[in-house]
Amino acid sequence: MKFGINCTFTDRSTITPAAYGRAVEDRGFDSIFLAEHTHIPVKEISPYPFGDRPASLYHTIDPFVALSIMAEVTDHLLLGTGISLIAQRDPITTAKMIASLDLVSNGRFILGIGTGWNVEEMANHGGNPTRRGAIATEHILAMKEIWHNDKAEFHGEFVDFDPIYSWPKPVQSPHPPVYVGGGEKAFARVVKVGDGWFPNLESPDGLGPKIERLRELAGREVPVTVMHVGPAEADIIAGYGRFDVERIVFPVDTEASDPSAALDHLVALTAQLRS
Repeated sequence: MKFGINCTFTDRSTITPAAYGRAVEDRGFDSIFLAEHTHIPVKEISPYPFGDRPASLYHTIDPFVALSIMAEVTDHLLLGTGISLIAQRDPITTAKMIASLDLVSNGRFILGIGTGWNVEEMANHGGNPTRRGAIATEHILAMKEIWHNDKAEFHGEFVDFDPIYSWPKPVQSPHPPVYVGGGEKAFARVVKVGDGWFPNLESPDGLGPKIERLRELAGREVPVTVMHVGPAEADIIAGYGRFDVERIVFPVDTEASDPSAALDHLVALTAQLRS
C-alpha cells in the first residue's frame, strides 16, 4: 500500500509549496494532493460535510499553481488535485493547464476530481448546481478529446466546440490518470471517465462490498485511493489493506506551526504498518 499527503495551501500557510513538496518527497511519500476552492460565497447555505468548516477554505491558493512550483523542486513525487472542482472550470483552458503541468513535471500529474459540496460556489461560475455531476463528466470527456487529438472536436450538452488545435499534449499516455471522488453515486462517473476511485472515508467499514460493486459495474479492476478523514490511527489505516486499496492519503494542515512535524508522525505510522 502506498501513502500520500492531502493539504491546502493558503496565504497563511507556514511553509511554502516548494519547501513542503521537498519535505513530502524526502520522507518517502509517493504523492501529494491539493484541494481547490475558487472562492467561498458570503451567503452560503450548503453544509460543510466534514464537521466544522475550516477557515483555510477562504484563503486557498490555486492548486495548479502550487503543484507547478512543486514540480520544479521534486523528482518523483506524484502531483495531484484532491480534489479539483472540474464542473466549475472551463474545459479547454483546464485541458491546456493540465497538459502543461504534466509536461513540466515529466508525467507526474494525477487529476483528482469531484463535484463539490458548495452549490453556491458553483452557481457563481454560471453552471447549474443540480447538474454538476453531468457537467463534470462531460468536461472530462471534452478534455480527453483535446488531449488525444491534434484536431479536437466536441459537441455535447454543456460543451460545444468545432475542431481546435491545442498543445502541449500530456506526457502520460493516453492522459494523466483521472481519480473520481465521491461515494456510490459517483460510480457511474468512475466507470465512464475514471481511472480510479478517490473516496473520502473515516474508516474502512463497509468498503469491501463497495469496491466489489464498483468493479462489477466497471467490468475491470478499478484502483482505489482513499483520502482518509480524521485521525490517522494504526488499526484503522491497517484495515484498508484488507480491501486491496492502492493508496491512503492523509490530511495535513499547512497552517500549523510546524507542518513537517505531522509528516514525521505519519512516517513513523507508515513504517509501523509496513513492518
